[in-house]
Amino acid sequence: MASICINDTLTDDELGSILSKLENDKDKEIFGLVCKRWLGLQSKERKRLAARAGPHMLQKMAARFSRLIELDLSQSISRSFYPGVTDSDLAVIADGFRFLKVLNLQNCKGITDKGMASIGGGLSSLQSLNVCYCRKLTDKGLLAVAEGSQGLRSLHLDGCKFVTDEVLKALSKNCPNLEELGLQGCTSITDCGLADLVSGCRQIHFLDINKCSNVGDSGVSTVSEACSSSMKTLKLLDCFRVGNKSILSLARFCENLETLIIGGCRDISDESIKSLAVSCRSSLKNLRMDWCLNISNSSISCILTECLNLEALDIGCCEEVTDAVFHGLGAMGTEMRLKVLKISNCPKITVAGIGMLLDKCNSLEYLDVRSCPHITKSGCDVAGLKFPDFCKVNFTGSLNEPDVLL
Repeated sequence: MASICINDTLTDDELGSILSKLENDKDKEIFGLVCKRWLGLQSKERKRLAARAGPHMLQKMAARFSRLIELDLSQSISRSFYPGVTDSDLAVIADGFRFLKVLNLQNCKGITDKGMASIGGGLSSLQSLNVCYCRKLTDKGLLAVAEGSQGLRSLHLDGCKFVTDEVLKALSKNCPNLEELGLQGCTSITDCGLADLVSGCRQIHFLDINKCSNVGDSGVSTVSEACSSSMKTLKLLDCFRVGNKSILSLARFCENLETLIIGGCRDISDESIKSLAVSCRSSLKNLRMDWCLNISNSSISCILTECLNLEALDIGCCEEVTDAVFHGLGAMGTEMRLKVLKISNCPKITVAGIGMLLDKCNSLEYLDVRSCPHITKSGCDVAGLKFPDFCKVNFTGSLNEPDVLL
Protein backbone atom coordinates (compact mmCIF):
# COMPACT_ATOMS: atom_id res chain seq x y z
CA MET A 1 0.00 0.00 0.00
CA ALA A 2 1.43 3.36 -1.07
CA SER A 3 2.24 5.82 1.69
CA ILE A 4 0.25 9.04 1.81
CA CYS A 5 2.05 12.36 2.31
CA ILE A 6 0.03 14.75 4.45
CA ASN A 7 1.37 17.73 2.46
CA ASP A 8 -0.04 16.20 -0.74
CA THR A 9 -3.40 15.52 0.86
CA LEU A 10 -4.26 18.59 2.93
CA THR A 11 -4.72 22.11 1.57
CA ASP A 12 -3.35 25.23 3.25
CA ASP A 13 -6.81 26.00 4.58
CA GLU A 14 -7.11 22.55 6.13
CA LEU A 15 -3.67 22.77 7.74
CA GLY A 16 -4.55 26.24 8.96
CA SER A 17 -7.69 24.85 10.57
CA ILE A 18 -5.57 22.29 12.42
CA LEU A 19 -3.17 25.01 13.56
CA SER A 20 -6.03 27.16 14.83
CA LYS A 21 -7.11 24.37 17.17
CA LEU A 22 -3.73 24.36 18.97
CA GLU A 23 -4.20 26.43 22.12
CA ASN A 24 -0.68 26.23 23.51
CA ASP A 25 1.91 28.61 22.01
CA LYS A 26 4.62 25.96 22.36
CA ASP A 27 2.56 23.52 20.31
CA LYS A 28 2.19 26.15 17.61
CA GLU A 29 5.97 26.65 17.54
CA ILE A 30 6.45 22.88 17.17
CA PHE A 31 3.94 22.89 14.30
CA GLY A 32 6.22 25.32 12.47
CA LEU A 33 9.24 23.01 12.83
CA VAL A 34 7.75 20.24 10.66
CA CYS A 35 8.73 21.77 7.32
CA LYS A 36 9.01 25.09 5.48
CA ARG A 37 5.39 24.96 4.34
CA TRP A 38 4.12 24.49 7.88
CA LEU A 39 6.49 27.20 9.14
CA GLY A 40 5.05 29.60 6.58
CA LEU A 41 1.51 28.82 7.69
CA GLN A 42 2.45 29.15 11.34
CA SER A 43 4.09 32.52 10.66
CA LYS A 44 1.07 33.89 8.81
CA GLU A 45 -1.28 32.85 11.60
CA ARG A 46 0.83 34.29 14.42
CA LYS A 47 -0.98 37.10 16.21
CA ARG A 48 1.43 38.22 18.94
CA LEU A 49 5.14 38.97 18.98
CA ALA A 50 7.63 40.49 21.44
CA ALA A 51 10.98 41.46 19.94
CA ARG A 52 13.95 43.79 19.76
CA ALA A 53 14.85 44.58 16.19
CA GLY A 54 16.14 47.29 13.86
CA PRO A 55 14.55 48.34 10.56
CA HIS A 56 16.12 45.54 8.48
CA MET A 57 14.93 42.79 10.80
CA LEU A 58 11.53 44.42 11.22
CA GLN A 59 11.05 44.31 7.44
CA LYS A 60 11.76 40.58 7.48
CA MET A 61 9.37 40.12 10.39
CA ALA A 62 6.65 42.05 8.58
CA ALA A 63 7.02 39.80 5.54
CA ARG A 64 6.88 36.66 7.66
CA PHE A 65 4.23 37.66 10.24
CA SER A 66 1.89 39.44 7.87
CA ARG A 67 -1.22 39.15 10.07
CA LEU A 68 0.33 40.20 13.35
CA ILE A 69 -2.12 41.89 15.71
CA GLU A 70 0.02 42.58 18.81
CA LEU A 71 3.63 43.82 18.76
CA ASP A 72 5.58 44.42 21.96
CA LEU A 73 8.82 46.38 21.61
CA SER A 74 8.80 47.73 25.18
CA GLN A 75 11.92 47.94 27.32
CA SER A 76 12.25 47.48 31.06
CA ILE A 77 13.37 50.45 33.10
CA SER A 78 16.36 48.58 34.51
CA ARG A 79 17.57 47.05 31.22
CA SER A 80 16.62 49.64 28.60
CA PHE A 81 19.17 50.44 25.91
CA TYR A 82 19.54 53.67 23.95
CA PRO A 83 18.35 54.54 21.42
CA GLY A 84 16.46 51.22 21.22
CA VAL A 85 13.44 51.62 18.99
CA THR A 86 13.80 54.63 16.68
CA ASP A 87 11.59 56.66 14.38
CA SER A 88 12.91 54.61 11.46
CA ASP A 89 11.66 51.45 13.15
CA LEU A 90 8.22 52.97 13.58
CA ALA A 91 8.10 53.87 9.89
CA VAL A 92 8.75 50.21 9.03
CA ILE A 93 6.09 49.08 11.50
CA ALA A 94 3.51 51.49 10.11
CA ASP A 95 4.19 50.30 6.58
CA GLY A 96 4.59 46.57 7.23
CA PHE A 97 2.13 45.62 9.98
CA ARG A 98 -1.13 46.94 8.59
CA PHE A 99 -3.33 44.65 10.72
CA LEU A 100 -1.70 45.75 13.98
CA LYS A 101 -4.13 46.52 16.80
CA VAL A 102 -1.86 46.58 19.86
CA LEU A 103 1.55 48.32 20.00
CA ASN A 104 3.65 48.56 23.17
CA LEU A 105 6.55 51.03 23.09
CA GLN A 106 6.94 51.64 26.82
CA ASN A 107 10.35 53.08 27.78
CA CYS A 108 11.44 53.40 24.14
CA LYS A 109 13.22 56.67 24.84
CA GLY A 110 14.54 57.29 21.33
CA ILE A 111 11.23 57.83 19.55
CA THR A 112 9.92 61.31 18.72
CA ASP A 113 6.91 62.98 17.16
CA LYS A 114 8.17 61.95 13.73
CA GLY A 115 7.72 58.28 14.62
CA MET A 116 4.25 58.95 16.05
CA ALA A 117 3.28 60.64 12.78
CA SER A 118 4.20 57.42 10.95
CA ILE A 119 2.03 55.40 13.36
CA GLY A 120 -0.91 57.74 12.90
CA GLY A 121 -0.52 57.70 9.14
CA GLY A 122 -0.14 53.93 8.72
CA LEU A 123 -1.98 52.07 11.49
CA SER A 124 -5.62 53.00 11.09
CA SER A 125 -6.70 49.75 12.83
CA LEU A 126 -4.68 50.44 15.98
CA GLN A 127 -6.73 50.01 19.17
CA SER A 128 -4.10 50.09 21.92
CA LEU A 129 -0.91 52.17 22.18
CA ASN A 130 1.49 52.33 25.12
CA VAL A 131 4.16 55.05 24.92
CA CYS A 132 4.72 55.45 28.67
CA TYR A 133 8.00 57.23 29.51
CA CYS A 134 8.75 58.07 25.88
CA ARG A 135 9.79 61.45 27.15
CA LYS A 136 10.47 63.18 23.84
CA LEU A 137 6.87 62.99 22.67
CA THR A 138 4.76 66.15 22.48
CA ASP A 139 1.26 67.07 21.41
CA LYS A 140 2.31 67.15 17.76
CA GLY A 141 2.99 63.42 17.45
CA LEU A 142 0.09 62.31 19.62
CA LEU A 143 -2.36 64.49 17.70
CA ALA A 144 -1.33 62.57 14.57
CA VAL A 145 -2.14 59.29 16.34
CA ALA A 146 -5.53 60.54 17.53
CA GLU A 147 -6.43 61.71 14.03
CA GLY A 148 -5.14 58.62 12.20
CA SER A 149 -6.02 55.80 14.60
CA GLN A 150 -9.59 56.69 15.41
CA GLY A 151 -10.43 53.21 16.70
CA LEU A 152 -8.22 53.68 19.75
CA ARG A 153 -9.59 52.06 22.89
CA SER A 154 -6.50 52.23 25.10
CA LEU A 155 -3.81 54.91 25.29
CA HIS A 156 -1.12 55.08 27.96
CA LEU A 157 1.01 58.24 28.17
CA ASP A 158 2.44 57.99 31.70
CA GLY A 159 5.52 60.16 32.12
CA CYS A 160 5.05 62.06 28.84
CA LYS A 161 5.45 65.41 30.55
CA PHE A 162 5.00 67.52 27.40
CA VAL A 163 1.42 66.31 26.82
CA THR A 164 -1.22 69.03 27.25
CA ASP A 165 -4.98 69.42 27.10
CA GLU A 166 -4.75 69.62 23.29
CA VAL A 167 -4.28 65.85 23.13
CA LEU A 168 -7.40 65.28 25.23
CA LYS A 169 -9.37 67.57 22.94
CA ALA A 170 -8.19 65.58 19.90
CA LEU A 171 -9.09 62.27 21.55
CA SER A 172 -12.57 63.59 22.31
CA LYS A 173 -13.07 64.63 18.71
CA ASN A 174 -11.64 61.55 16.98
CA CYS A 175 -11.69 58.56 19.36
CA PRO A 176 -15.20 58.11 20.81
CA ASN A 177 -14.55 54.46 21.76
CA LEU A 178 -11.65 55.25 24.11
CA GLU A 179 -11.91 53.12 27.27
CA GLU A 180 -8.50 53.36 28.96
CA LEU A 181 -6.33 56.46 29.37
CA GLY A 182 -3.14 56.71 31.41
CA LEU A 183 -1.82 60.20 32.12
CA GLN A 184 0.27 59.67 35.25
CA GLY A 185 2.70 62.54 35.74
CA CYS A 186 1.35 64.59 32.83
CA THR A 187 1.37 67.75 34.93
CA SER A 188 0.09 70.05 32.18
CA ILE A 189 -3.30 68.32 32.14
CA THR A 190 -6.03 70.47 33.71
CA ASP A 191 -9.70 70.33 34.62
CA CYS A 192 -10.55 71.96 31.29
CA GLY A 193 -8.75 69.19 29.42
CA LEU A 194 -10.69 66.49 31.28
CA ALA A 195 -13.95 68.27 30.51
CA ASP A 196 -13.01 68.34 26.80
CA LEU A 197 -12.06 64.64 26.94
CA VAL A 198 -15.34 63.34 28.33
CA SER A 199 -17.46 65.54 26.08
CA GLY A 200 -16.69 62.98 23.36
CA CYS A 201 -15.27 59.95 25.20
CA ARG A 202 -18.02 58.69 27.49
CA GLN A 203 -17.04 55.02 27.67
CA ILE A 204 -13.89 55.46 29.76
CA HIS A 205 -13.61 52.77 32.45
CA PHE A 206 -9.94 53.31 33.41
CA LEU A 207 -8.43 56.75 34.02
CA ASP A 208 -5.04 57.25 35.64
CA ILE A 209 -4.28 60.87 36.50
CA ASN A 210 -1.91 60.11 39.38
CA LYS A 211 0.39 63.06 40.10
CA CYS A 212 -1.49 65.39 37.75
CA SER A 213 -1.16 68.31 40.13
CA ASN A 214 -3.35 70.71 38.13
CA VAL A 215 -6.42 68.47 38.30
CA GLY A 216 -9.00 69.25 40.97
CA ASP A 217 -12.62 68.81 41.99
CA SER A 218 -14.05 70.40 38.86
CA GLY A 219 -12.37 67.97 36.48
CA VAL A 220 -13.03 64.86 38.56
CA SER A 221 -16.68 65.79 39.02
CA THR A 222 -17.13 66.30 35.29
CA VAL A 223 -15.55 62.93 34.54
CA SER A 224 -17.63 61.09 37.14
CA GLU A 225 -20.88 62.45 35.73
CA ALA A 226 -20.01 61.94 32.05
CA CYS A 227 -18.66 58.39 32.53
CA SER A 228 -20.98 57.37 35.33
CA SER A 229 -21.98 53.96 34.00
CA SER A 230 -18.56 52.91 32.67
CA MET A 231 -16.01 54.18 35.22
CA LYS A 232 -14.40 51.33 37.18
CA THR A 233 -10.85 52.50 37.94
CA LEU A 234 -9.87 56.06 38.87
CA LYS A 235 -6.37 56.94 40.08
CA LEU A 236 -5.76 60.31 41.74
CA LEU A 237 -2.55 59.76 43.74
CA ASP A 238 -1.09 63.05 45.06
CA CYS A 239 -3.69 65.19 43.28
CA PHE A 240 -3.68 67.63 46.18
CA ARG A 241 -6.44 69.80 44.65
CA VAL A 242 -8.90 66.91 44.90
CA GLY A 243 -11.22 67.04 47.90
CA ASN A 244 -14.63 66.04 49.22
CA LYS A 245 -16.51 67.41 46.21
CA SER A 246 -14.82 64.83 43.97
CA ILE A 247 -15.61 61.93 46.31
CA LEU A 248 -19.24 63.01 46.71
CA SER A 249 -19.56 63.22 42.93
CA LEU A 250 -18.17 59.70 42.55
CA ALA A 251 -20.59 58.49 45.22
CA ARG A 252 -23.48 60.10 43.37
CA PHE A 253 -22.71 58.95 39.84
CA CYS A 254 -20.21 56.04 39.75
CA GLU A 255 -21.94 53.12 41.45
CA ASN A 256 -19.84 50.62 39.46
CA LEU A 257 -16.49 51.95 40.73
CA GLU A 258 -14.10 49.12 41.62
CA THR A 259 -10.72 50.80 42.23
CA LEU A 260 -10.08 54.25 43.69
CA ILE A 261 -6.63 55.66 44.43
CA ILE A 262 -6.72 58.88 46.49
CA GLY A 263 -3.48 58.59 48.47
CA GLY A 264 -2.07 62.00 49.32
CA CYS A 265 -5.39 63.84 48.77
CA ARG A 266 -5.22 65.41 52.21
CA ASP A 267 -8.42 67.48 52.11
CA ILE A 268 -10.69 64.41 51.91
CA SER A 269 -12.59 63.74 55.13
CA ASP A 270 -14.90 61.18 56.73
CA GLU A 271 -18.31 62.28 55.47
CA SER A 272 -17.50 61.95 51.76
CA ILE A 273 -15.83 58.55 52.27
CA LYS A 274 -18.91 57.26 54.12
CA SER A 275 -21.11 58.36 51.22
CA LEU A 276 -18.80 56.52 48.83
CA ALA A 277 -18.92 53.36 50.96
CA VAL A 278 -22.70 53.27 50.88
CA SER A 279 -23.03 54.05 47.16
CA CYS A 280 -20.32 51.61 46.02
CA ARG A 281 -20.92 48.93 48.63
CA SER A 282 -21.33 46.17 46.03
CA SER A 283 -18.64 47.26 43.55
CA LEU A 284 -15.65 48.70 45.45
CA LYS A 285 -12.73 46.25 45.59
CA ASN A 286 -9.58 48.35 45.96
CA LEU A 287 -9.18 51.58 47.93
CA ARG A 288 -5.93 53.43 48.57
CA MET A 289 -6.13 56.41 50.89
CA ASP A 290 -2.73 56.65 52.59
CA TRP A 291 -1.80 60.13 53.81
CA CYS A 292 -5.46 61.21 53.90
CA LEU A 293 -4.83 62.88 57.23
CA ASN A 294 -8.41 63.92 57.94
CA ILE A 295 -9.68 60.34 57.87
CA SER A 296 -10.66 58.70 61.17
CA ASN A 297 -12.30 55.56 62.54
CA SER A 298 -15.85 56.39 61.44
CA SER A 299 -15.22 56.31 57.69
CA ILE A 300 -12.82 53.34 57.75
CA SER A 301 -15.31 51.33 59.83
CA CYS A 302 -17.98 52.18 57.28
CA ILE A 303 -15.73 50.99 54.42
CA LEU A 304 -14.96 47.70 56.19
CA THR A 305 -18.57 46.90 57.06
CA GLU A 306 -20.38 48.28 54.01
CA CYS A 307 -18.10 47.29 51.12
CA LEU A 308 -18.75 43.57 51.00
CA ASN A 309 -16.38 42.85 48.10
CA LEU A 310 -13.44 44.90 49.35
CA GLU A 311 -10.15 43.09 48.61
CA ALA A 312 -7.43 45.71 49.19
CA LEU A 313 -7.25 48.72 51.53
CA ASP A 314 -4.38 51.11 52.24
CA ILE A 315 -4.78 53.54 55.14
CA GLY A 316 -1.09 54.07 55.81
CA CYS A 317 -0.18 57.24 57.72
CA CYS A 318 -3.80 57.88 58.75
CA GLU A 319 -2.64 58.61 62.26
CA GLU A 320 -6.06 59.03 63.90
CA VAL A 321 -7.20 55.47 63.13
CA THR A 322 -7.30 53.18 66.19
CA ASP A 323 -8.29 49.63 67.10
CA ALA A 324 -11.89 50.85 67.27
CA VAL A 325 -11.99 50.68 63.48
CA PHE A 326 -12.26 46.88 63.79
CA HIS A 327 -14.95 46.77 66.51
CA GLY A 328 -17.85 46.56 64.07
CA LEU A 329 -16.52 43.51 62.28
CA GLY A 330 -17.95 41.13 64.84
CA ALA A 331 -21.50 42.10 63.89
CA MET A 332 -20.96 41.24 60.23
CA GLY A 333 -22.92 38.22 59.07
CA THR A 334 -20.40 37.18 56.44
CA GLU A 335 -16.65 36.64 56.21
CA MET A 336 -14.61 39.52 54.85
CA ARG A 337 -12.97 39.09 51.44
CA LEU A 338 -10.04 41.37 52.28
CA LYS A 339 -6.74 40.14 50.84
CA VAL A 340 -4.44 43.16 51.25
CA LEU A 341 -4.38 45.57 54.20
CA LYS A 342 -1.76 48.28 54.60
CA ILE A 343 -1.71 50.15 57.91
CA SER A 344 1.93 51.26 58.03
CA ASN A 345 2.59 54.30 60.23
CA CYS A 346 -0.74 54.00 62.05
CA PRO A 347 0.64 54.37 65.60
CA LYS A 348 -2.70 53.90 67.41
CA ILE A 349 -3.46 50.43 66.01
CA THR A 350 -2.27 47.57 68.24
CA VAL A 351 -2.04 43.79 68.28
CA ALA A 352 -5.55 43.70 69.76
CA GLY A 353 -6.96 45.36 66.64
CA ILE A 354 -5.22 42.86 64.38
CA GLY A 355 -6.73 40.06 66.46
CA MET A 356 -10.23 41.43 65.87
CA LEU A 357 -9.52 41.60 62.14
CA LEU A 358 -8.26 38.01 61.95
CA ASP A 359 -11.37 36.73 63.73
CA LYS A 360 -13.45 37.87 60.76
CA CYS A 361 -10.98 37.59 57.87
CA ASN A 362 -9.48 34.30 56.72
CA SER A 363 -8.62 35.54 53.22
CA LEU A 364 -5.80 37.92 54.15
CA GLU A 365 -2.71 37.47 51.96
CA TYR A 366 -0.64 40.56 52.79
CA LEU A 367 -0.55 42.76 55.89
CA ASP A 368 1.71 45.80 56.09
CA VAL A 369 2.36 46.91 59.68
CA ARG A 370 5.66 48.71 59.19
CA SER A 371 6.32 51.54 61.66
CA CYS A 372 3.38 50.52 63.84
CA PRO A 373 5.10 50.70 67.25
CA HIS A 374 2.50 48.52 69.00
CA ILE A 375 2.57 45.72 66.43
CA THR A 376 5.66 43.51 66.40
CA LYS A 377 6.28 39.91 65.46
CA SER A 378 7.03 38.99 69.05
CA GLY A 379 3.89 40.78 70.23
CA CYS A 380 1.76 38.86 67.74
CA ASP A 381 3.34 35.60 68.85
CA VAL A 382 2.71 36.34 72.53
CA ALA A 383 -0.92 37.19 71.76
CA GLY A 384 -1.29 33.87 69.93
CA LEU A 385 -2.47 35.46 66.69
CA LYS A 386 -3.08 32.94 63.93
CA PHE A 387 -2.50 34.40 60.48
CA PRO A 388 -3.75 32.48 57.43
CA ASP A 389 -1.09 30.06 56.15
CA PHE A 390 -0.63 32.03 52.93
CA CYS A 391 -0.51 35.47 54.60
CA LYS A 392 2.70 37.52 54.44
CA VAL A 393 3.12 40.04 57.25
CA ASN A 394 5.48 42.92 56.55
CA PHE A 395 6.90 44.01 59.90
CA THR A 396 10.13 45.63 58.71
CA GLY A 397 9.88 46.37 54.99
CA SER A 398 11.69 43.24 53.87
CA LEU A 399 8.81 41.91 51.74
CA ASN A 400 7.81 42.90 48.22
CA GLU A 401 4.53 44.78 48.14
CA PRO A 402 1.63 43.69 45.92
CA ASP A 403 0.99 46.15 43.08
CA VAL A 404 -2.80 46.09 43.32
CA LEU A 405 -2.86 49.58 44.89
CA LEU A 406 -0.19 51.31 42.80
